[in-house]
Amino acid sequence: MSAPEAGGPIGGAQSLRDFSQLSGAITEPPPEGETYRVRYRNLHEGQERRQWVKTLAIIGANIGFELLFVLWLLQPGHHPDADERWWIQAANVFVIGSIALVEGLRLINVFSLSLASVIARDPVPVRPDPTLRVAFLTTIVPGKEPIEMVRATLEAAKRIRHAGTFDVWLLDEGDDDEVRAMCGEVGVRHFTRKGVEVYNQPQGFFKAKTKHGNYNAWVHAEGHHYDVFLSVDPDHVPLPNYAERMLGYFRDPDVAFVVGPQCYANCDNFVTKAAESQQFPFHSLIQRAANAYGIPMLVGTNNAIRIDALGTVGGLHDSITEDMATGLAVHARRNPWTGARWRSVYTPDVVAVGEGPSSWTDYFSQQLRWSRGTFEVLGGPFLKRLYRLTPGRMLHYVLITTFYPSMAIGWMLGAVNATLYLAFGVSGIVVPPSLWLALYVDAIAFQTWVYLRNRRYNVSPYELEGSTGIRGMAMSVLSAPIYASSLWATILRRPAKFVVTPKAEAASPDRVVTFQRHLQWSVLLGLAILASFALGYANLDVLMWPALALLISLTPALIWLGGIWRTREAMATAAELVEAMPSTLSIDIPSQTTTRSNDQIGAVA
Repeated sequence: MSAPEAGGPIGGAQSLRDFSQLSGAITEPPPEGETYRVRYRNLHEGQERRQWVKTLAIIGANIGFELLFVLWLLQPGHHPDADERWWIQAANVFVIGSIALVEGLRLINVFSLSLASVIARDPVPVRPDPTLRVAFLTTIVPGKEPIEMVRATLEAAKRIRHAGTFDVWLLDEGDDDEVRAMCGEVGVRHFTRKGVEVYNQPQGFFKAKTKHGNYNAWVHAEGHHYDVFLSVDPDHVPLPNYAERMLGYFRDPDVAFVVGPQCYANCDNFVTKAAESQQFPFHSLIQRAANAYGIPMLVGTNNAIRIDALGTVGGLHDSITEDMATGLAVHARRNPWTGARWRSVYTPDVVAVGEGPSSWTDYFSQQLRWSRGTFEVLGGPFLKRLYRLTPGRMLHYVLITTFYPSMAIGWMLGAVNATLYLAFGVSGIVVPPSLWLALYVDAIAFQTWVYLRNRRYNVSPYELEGSTGIRGMAMSVLSAPIYASSLWATILRRPAKFVVTPKAEAASPDRVVTFQRHLQWSVLLGLAILASFALGYANLDVLMWPALALLISLTPALIWLGGIWRTREAMATAAELVEAMPSTLSIDIPSQTTTRSNDQIGAVA
């Protein structure tokens, strides 16, 4: 399937139509009287046996090599000789333990991606029940989100096809007069909780100035009129077949919610392109693998939720990542009407397209929020609810929640270990550097091989066909200092706030302070490297990791400065061209706008 050019228009109607039907043609439900259950097809279904065996061999080699590498690295023969100084011995033990932890977490990530590659599956779509009463919801925070952007979303929602009751609602946090007028013009319903004390509490389900509080207020006030609500973030434009591709699965009485992939259409700059690519493992593999256990994660950007199921857990939960916290709560409960465990479904069909962060400031803010939410869930309700899950569900949740901790812990301990060696000569592990580097590169090569082999299952219509996803892998590495800061803030119990990611014209500009966390790590690593030369511990082998970490810390700021330089150069060139033009030459320059056109989206089947 051909993907549209990144950064271009919305992929062309035909291309976007194809990506909105990745799960296949809609099937008919079973005859009346028979209970419907969601059916799935393995992602590798139809693949030649030889190709399937090759895939399994690569995955097995990936896990096996990583496991052998960890065991080899940590064997007692590689521990340093005893030192008379007790603090050096203690430091060596700390370094050995931290290396074991970091490599263990990396092994878990390798196993997670490899397992997902094998068990990933797509649901077989079924025609929705026409008697289903459906509401479509999106929100607006006046002043933070442009009204015209939300108007485009509402106008697209009005074109969603559903044979039964279908009402479009805008949940307005500010009860803004202009927003009310816009709702009247578009022909959608307006809801606000402003001024209603019970819906604006300091904490809990109706917490003020939060997305979950806004949604819960609507559910409490209006939800009883509907069976299911569809929702998107205000920057996501739904396709006309949104309901057709999502609602059919609710024929299964134990399906609590359905989610689709998150895609960024504004891939016209490095940050958004890389952020879009970074999402590949989660939306193209991990969520599909979750279908094997019936527990795809709830994603707030676009979803469909059974209101009765939401009621069994009290509503969307109070968390800066309310979707993850709520999804976990639902998966830990049983359907009181059937006695079976609640299930969720992930469809690879692209049913909405949105805007991603277009500046480093907004991207870092988003990553801080996502990682902080994960850490808070892990430190709070996760362990309390884990025992309620089946073994398969428990394994999946453990695997998917290790990404942010592994990146954060790996970065922090790597920096500490490097500082201990460069400043004090603490080694922890003594191995031939050339052999270690060769084996480490081989392990990374196996992981990359698995990653690239799975790129064929990419669900994004905004990445070029045949793209390796290098930008996405690099973005995860560049975000490690952000994840480390998020983990540290969680440990120190610093308050976390839900911050609306600015969209379109409201995007936050980048400044030096944007990169403060990266620059702080750069100072630490730079001082450690200088100390190693002063104290006589410097050599090429031990300087490799801290030098690479220093480069990683500086890269986002360097990319930003490079962009500024290129912009200034282009402006200077344009000014020279203008000066060279004849004074009598008249040029009409068409105005540009960031307002999204829905023409091609409206053409999608």
